[in-house]
Amino acid sequence: MRGADLGAAFLSEANLSRADLSRANLAGADLSDANLCGADLRDANLIGADLSGARYDGRTVWPEDFNPQAAGAVKIVGAP
Repeated sequence: MRGADLGAAFLSEANLSRADLSRANLAGADLSDANLCGADLRDANLIGADLSGARYDGRTVWPEDFNPQAAGAVKIVGAP
């Protein structure tokens, strides 16, 4: 899904673990409670995305200077 246009998509509770979402447009997307463990979100557009309750781990790659916890995402304790 690299570079996909998923702006305003409803992806709540989606299993996106290990998905390549690099350079994807996720502006305004609902990613609440999604599994983002190991996902590559490098250079993704997350402006206005709902990440409340989304789970991620140490393998998840975020856009530079993006703070997933401030956006509502939850790091899985004990995960890499």
